[in-house]
Amino acid sequence: MSTPLIADHITRHLGAAARDLKVEVLATTQSTNADLRARIAELTVPLLMATENQTAGRGRAGRSWHSTAGDSLCFSLAWPLTLSIDRITGLPLAAGVAVADALHQLGWPIQLKWPNDLLLNTAKLGGLLIETVSSSRAANDGRVWVVIGIGINIHPNPQRDAAIAYPTAFLSSQPLDRNKLLAKISESLCAMLVEFDRHGLRPFVDRWHGLHAHQNQQVTLHESGQLLHEGVARGINENGCLLLDTAHSQLIISTGDVSLRSALPHTTAGVTHAAVD
Repeated sequence: MSTPLIADHITRHLGAAARDLKVEVLATTQSTNADLRARIAELTVPLLMATENQTAGRGRAGRSWHSTAGDSLCFSLAWPLTLSIDRITGLPLAAGVAVADALHQLGWPIQLKWPNDLLLNTAKLGGLLIETVSSSRAANDGRVWVVIGIGINIHPNPQRDAAIAYPTAFLSSQPLDRNKLLAKISESLCAMLVEFDRHGLRPFVDRWHGLHAHQNQQVTLHESGQLLHEGVARGINENGCLLLDTAHSQLIISTGDVSLRSALPHTTAGVTHAAVD
């Protein structure tokens, strides 16, 4: 079992980029994203909320993301942006870069799958869900609040993994200091959000391509289990849309409820160990 999450310990390890971040840890909750959305009107500073046990977490398109104590990191970050809502569409891609960068620095070779999955050794390690709350609900100065929800598998959990129809990965079978790990990821997210608010997705496009698990590979796109398109993934544009070269043309795919899959067979997911200092 890894170290329990303690708000003061997380705060102690935060760097300058996250100096204004408030931290809360819940023993259990249905969804940290839902909790933060309900509190946006009262927030005056960014808030990180983590939980040891999430019972009704959601991924993209309403898919479930649950956790049990100690086996994962489940947390959400509420942050105010000055950008209009129509310019926030690329935020999931930038957030993926921020999380991957933090984990790379700690020794885990994370890759990204469009639009919002974290991969380790070709298997799913975690994912992101981003929601917005318009200023009409918030007592602020016209800013739009975003809630970034993230789930990451820390340790193996056979019951959790057996309920998932695709290969999964985890960071380590050994204990980790999850407070340091969460602080590292949170600081990376805070730095990303400041840059994104100034420049949008543009500074992150090349970095995302460098982490893209399917760059220049043959892939298929599915919706509700049905094959939509197949072609070669050429990365993303400055709006975060996937560029797909088919036999006839290049398609620009927006997110929606589309599932991207490699056309190559899955390899077996391994376990990567790294020290968290």
